[in-house]
Amino acid sequence: MAVYSMTGYASAASPSPVAPATPGEPAVLREPGAAGATVTVELRSVNSRFLDLAFRMPDDLRAIEPALRELLTATFRRGKIELRLNAQRETDSALPQPQADQLNRLAGLEAAVQSWLPKAQPLSVNEILQWCRGSAPNEKLDESALAATRQCITGLVEARAREGERLVGILMERITKLRELAAQAAPLVPQVVEKQQQRFLERWQQALDTAGAAQSMSADALRERALSEAASYAIRIDVAEELSRLNAHLEEIARLLKAGGEIGKRLDFLIQELHREANTLGSKASALELTQISVEMKVLIEQMREQVQNIE
Repeated sequence: MAVYSMTGYASAASPSPVAPATPGEPAVLREPGAAGATVTVELRSVNSRFLDLAFRMPDDLRAIEPALRELLTATFRRGKIELRLNAQRETDSALPQPQADQLNRLAGLEAAVQSWLPKAQPLSVNEILQWCRGSAPNEKLDESALAATRQCITGLVEARAREGERLVGILMERITKLRELAAQAAPLVPQVVEKQQQRFLERWQQALDTAGAAQSMSADALRERALSEAASYAIRIDVAEELSRLNAHLEEIARLLKAGGEIGKRLDFLIQELHREANTLGSKASALELTQISVEMKVLIEQMREQVQNIE
């Protein structure tokens, strides 16, 4: 299963477009059976915690908004998606064909107006044609809009899948670098402890020499005391548990990226856990090398967090 980004753009693509769509321009779907009528559809998507839909369309097509919403919610789970739909009728194309029921209704309306306003001018042929054009049923136009939207949704899914593939590559690269840093940090702790043991021995010896009490304490007792202090210090700076959890989180992130699907929220939680372990590692670090590793880890984790925000 693929990993989908919440960022993408698509334009409508009809089975028989008026002309090949130029890159960056919305494809046009000509209304079947209605000369001169065209529908354009565009979908834009950005990241969001939930599914947030916005519609920009003419008032005469508002009736199909529930159907459009159903199409989008059946395909997408997260993201702020804006649908732009535009319908145009070319006035210089074929004239509308008035229907008998339209003319009868118009005649009744005209008679009612003239009964109240005897001086009202009768309707002209052009006014009658314009009225018939505006009151014509939109069933065919609605079908065209829905068909174009389906094509546009398919294009947006493909665009989000391509962007998701790119995000997976970026995240896997960051995972590899974090594993390398964790591998570098693991052997540093024993080295730090060994150096600190030597420091404790030297400081105890200096303190005893200064106090003139070197003869009151045997070398074995001195060494035992210093090693005890070093052991306590080793416990305080031990980061093995943090590194183990960090590697476990990285394994789970890699597994989710491979599995695909709706993984954005789970990845976001794991990124927070990674950041927590890196913070703990930094707070326990007593050597410059460990501090630098912790800082580099935080930078990589923050980069991952920014990318994860775009995954569905």
